[in-house]
Amino acid sequence: MSAQLLAPTPTVTTAPRAGHGYWRRLLPALAVLACLTRVPSFARPLWSPDEGYLAVQARILAHGGQLYETVVDRKPPLVPWLYEAAFALTGSGSLTSVRVLAILAQLLTAVLLASLARRRWGDRAGRTAGVLYLLVSVGLNPEDAQAATFEVFILPGTAAAMWCADRRRWTAAGVAVGCAVLAKQTGGAVLLPVIWLCVTSGAARTGLPRLAAGAALPVLAAALLTDPHGFLFWTVTGSTAYATFSGSPLHALTRALGNAGILAAACAGLLAAVARAPRAAPADLWLWLAASTGAVLTGLHFFGHYYLQLLPPLALLATAALRTLPRAHERTAVLVSACACALFLAWGLAAPRAELAHAQRVADAAARRTAPGDPVLIWGMHPETYWLAGRAPASRYLTAGLLTNYSGGRDGSRVGERYAVDGAWPVLRRELATRAPALIVDDSRGKPYAPARMPTLRRLLTDRYRSVGTVDGAVLYARLP
Repeated sequence: MSAQLLAPTPTVTTAPRAGHGYWRRLLPALAVLACLTRVPSFARPLWSPDEGYLAVQARILAHGGQLYETVVDRKPPLVPWLYEAAFALTGSGSLTSVRVLAILAQLLTAVLLASLARRRWGDRAGRTAGVLYLLVSVGLNPEDAQAATFEVFILPGTAAAMWCADRRRWTAAGVAVGCAVLAKQTGGAVLLPVIWLCVTSGAARTGLPRLAAGAALPVLAAALLTDPHGFLFWTVTGSTAYATFSGSPLHALTRALGNAGILAAACAGLLAAVARAPRAAPADLWLWLAASTGAVLTGLHFFGHYYLQLLPPLALLATAALRTLPRAHERTAVLVSACACALFLAWGLAAPRAELAHAQRVADAAARRTAPGDPVLIWGMHPETYWLAGRAPASRYLTAGLLTNYSGGRDGSRVGERYAVDGAWPVLRRELATRAPALIVDDSRGKPYAPARMPTLRRLLTDRYRSVGTVDGAVLYARLP
């Protein structure tokens, strides 16, 4: 990295003009664009198992459940709480309210980026940054870009952290970092460029303590509102197996290159601008991109939605480059991004629904064979089946993943009871003994976590259940009288 690239971020280079008229024109335009880019998200009941997981969590919490106790996940609590709040307002039968929250999250991110760019480089740069960000925000597989999941709600916190740091508001920047972490742990990646801004501004002696205090405040509050021990275990110490790579390197590499290629196609207009003027952007934006890349690399899983964290720094890097290039380059970048956006929106509206259709068929079968109050155990990786069936899970573990270490990229060599989260199987045995499921659905469909490879589950099915049919490859087991 060149000396110029590592130079401290300059203070405001172009003083923005009176803001009221500027924002009266820009905000409605960004709001319309944010809505348009999220239209496909309303085209189906849900987009991904992560949405299903969050919907089931929210229902459990709404009925008196406790996060990290009666329902568990390796994620912090902010997004489950957002789902719970949305369901409290509109009911839990639809994700429409959550889709609206995702639009607001993307709009807030775009506005913060526009404000940051305007403060540094002027009015035109502000408009460019906001528009470019929203255009590329859909540039992934639709199930990654359109789902209202963790990464979408990370982005406003990371953008707010940079916005506050740019204004030397270190406590507020820390709070924003903490909120990003509470959406997902990798949101903490933005701390690196924020610290850089603090140090290079000469405010390290007083700014760093304020930054640390601000970041700690929301995290400690969340720990106290849930269960401190459970919060620490499920968000930090209990996630080491997931964050450590195991499985097929070829599978992980294929996924990494595939999702990177899709994102590069969506961001072609931005990348071309950055390639033409790589030294135009200050160091903090490059550090933000580098830290976000580290977040994508964590665990070497390379799921498409991980790449969403790259988009805010990319939008600002492109904006910084375009301000030094002839104006025709800006028009080209916007046009290329708009064309790519249109293609991704068409993909989202026409995307196949094979896994959703499968989950709906299994959910319908489970609902027909059980009463509304009956607990059910879905042994698989589609927690949305509980939500679609309207049935409560018999266990706090909503997927087989936490009980077997199965996830994307695993090849079966480290999948089984012995690789489960510490203490998970004794807890499951107690749950199934005290609240036996009326129906168990084996939805493994030949995956490495099939019941035949899980002694505890195999014995349970043999001794206390009988097969009553199959649905789309999933085997249904009813409890013996």
